[in-house]
Amino acid sequence: MTASQTFTARRLAAAALSAAALVGAAALPAAANGAEPRGPQVEISKVQYDAPGHGSRSNRSLNEEWVQITNSGRESVNLDDWTLSNRQGRVYTFHHLRLNGHSTVRVHTGVGRDTYRDVYQDRRNFVWDDRRDTATLRNDHRRVVDTISWDARHHGDDGRGRGDDGRGHGDGRGHGDDHGRGPGHGHR
Repeated sequence: MTASQTFTARRLAAAALSAAALVGAAALPAAANGAEPRGPQVEISKVQYDAPGHGSRSNRSLNEEWVQITNSGRESVNLDDWTLSNRQGRVYTFHHLRLNGHSTVRVHTGVGRDTYRDVYQDRRNFVWDDRRDTATLRNDHRRVVDTISWDARHHGDDGRGRGDDGRGHGDGRGHGDDHGRGPGHGHR
């Protein structure tokens, strides 16, 4: 190969590499900005921590207190052994529930029959403090997936029950105890 041919081959290789880099760089932002994430995106999407009405401890009132969990990804997620807890450590454990992609399930406080859209903690007292609390969703490896907090002092709310920055952490609890209802009903 002559010096001229070597120089031309190197120039062609450099041009090809530059073109490939430009195509890759142009495709990356389009995928990052416009494409939907492929994997599961499970989050606490909304909280009804202050049950409408006068706050009786009727089962109807208890079931109007709920946390909504949404999978905004395409793939289904097995929520078996995932947990939802409050700041005082009251824990609900999901059993035999697969959350399809683009689906939502509501976790109600009271007693009811579990379906793919609604599950029930089977409690006789409120779980979520109206004034200030934090809901934490953990996966089956006990890693925090999402946390949502609210505080009565903050009136700015994004519809998920969050405070001003969307990630604030509250303190305290307010609604009594579980009267001995322990493990075996989906909570600890």
